[in-house]
Amino acid sequence: MATLREIELRLKSVRNIGKITKSMKMIASTQVSKSGRAMASGKEYGLANVEVFSHSPVDIPNSKKLFVVLSSDKGLCGGIHSSVSKGLRKTFAGAPDSLLPGVTVDPETPIAIVGDKSKSQLSRVLPKNIRLTVNQVGRDIPTFADAAAIADLIVKSGVEYDSVYIVYNKFISVISYEAAVMEVKAASALKESDGYKAYEMEDDVTSDLAEFALANALYATLVETHACEVNARRNAMDNASKNANDMMASLQMQYNRGRQAAITNELVDIITGASAL
Repeated sequence: MATLREIELRLKSVRNIGKITKSMKMIASTQVSKSGRAMASGKEYGLANVEVFSHSPVDIPNSKKLFVVLSSDKGLCGGIHSSVSKGLRKTFAGAPDSLLPGVTVDPETPIAIVGDKSKSQLSRVLPKNIRLTVNQVGRDIPTFADAAAIADLIVKSGVEYDSVYIVYNKFISVISYEAAVMEVKAASALKESDGYKAYEMEDDVTSDLAEFALANALYATLVETHACEVNARRNAMDNASKNANDMMASLQMQYNRGRQAAITNELVDIITGASAL
């Protein structure tokens, strides 16, 4: 059985951890409303992309794919990063609940990763597929400039693709989210679309349009992923604070019982000694 001193030290440690998790919960709570507003405005970019590509359907046999996985460099937010990594692994494995049901993915399909968390997870299972990694994004609410910079890196990476599949966390509620995918056509695919063939466009215009569409989609998914992360961190810190309080109550009771037992033993010794006299 632990001594009173050991229990006291553990109680002090848990109390300090509880203060930290409570502070982190308060910080995350202040970011929830800001990230929610950013997500609401960012969704307009994603909806605009969906509308544009819905008028330009194109089906390219054996099209080349590029997966872009969105996470961040921060932890302490539950399984938010594992969600997208797990979804991508299922997609490559052709699982029934993959992000692209019924679609066969080439085992050599390239991957671009935003955030160190998913990078560390996917580098263990799909190391040869990773072509590009980006970090330092998501420390604060992502901006369109961040999305445009990532899109520029993807375009200049030299990876050939007809479609980009952005794997991100879709916001469902403040306590739930799920891995989802958003498709963006590349310039090569747009040129084959009947909707675009009706117009005479220079190659530079089509390429710029494709890159702008990619930046739009990245911005919409980045802010939504960030909102999911902030809410997940708040929930994780709330649960951690509750667990710390429960543990403190248990340790305090254990300490009180031990202290009471020690006092009782001392009283018994005193009474026994007095009786002997």
